[in-house]
Amino acid sequence: MAVVPRTVEGMVAPAPAPRRSIARVLPAAPLPALLTMLAFTGLLYVSEALDQLTPLDLDPNGILPRRIDGLDGIVWSPLLHNGWGHLLANTVPFLVFGFLAMAGGVGQFIAVTGTIWVLGGLGVWLIGPDETNHIGASGVIFGWLVFLLTRGFFARSARQIGLAIVLFAIWGGVLFGVLPGQPGISWQAHLFGALAGLLAARLVARADQRAGPAPLGST
Repeated sequence: MAVVPRTVEGMVAPAPAPRRSIARVLPAAPLPALLTMLAFTGLLYVSEALDQLTPLDLDPNGILPRRIDGLDGIVWSPLLHNGWGHLLANTVPFLVFGFLAMAGGVGQFIAVTGTIWVLGGLGVWLIGPDETNHIGASGVIFGWLVFLLTRGFFARSARQIGLAIVLFAIWGGVLFGVLPGQPGISWQAHLFGALAGLLAARLVARADQRAGPAPLGST
């Protein structure tokens, strides 16, 4: 039961409105969030180890554009990488952006990641070149980055905007990866992951605004 503050005269005073979840910069429980992201990243390494060290040959299970048998690649693609070098290049941004994206809570993180994962993959499936196979977590990484860069503006949060400025200063250059030109790089995954991250930021902000402050005396 919430504690209701009272004035000197004994009248009930309004409780302070809770800080909106989208205005957070770091997860409320940093250690569990970090352990979750370490486990999530570990899953990528387990997948790559199975691909490299066993006869399973997982990489062909990526997104195969406009092929019905390639639709399930939307689920598997972010978990697969074209060798250890590819995975190592994705590891730090995957950990950092994923950790920061958990600031709004686990439920919000799952919703945001699911939006990026599915819509980003579907975009690749729709417009990717024929006879190509798209794998790697970079689409999700681009989605998280754009989510973090834009949600502060949608939420009118100075702290989130400050974080966005720092992230852009460090990683902003990678956004050129949404442009075609580099052979062997799925710019489609980068582009649609980024667009899905932008959509997720807008949807989260709208949902947060509709929720409003918690009712007085709620548990």
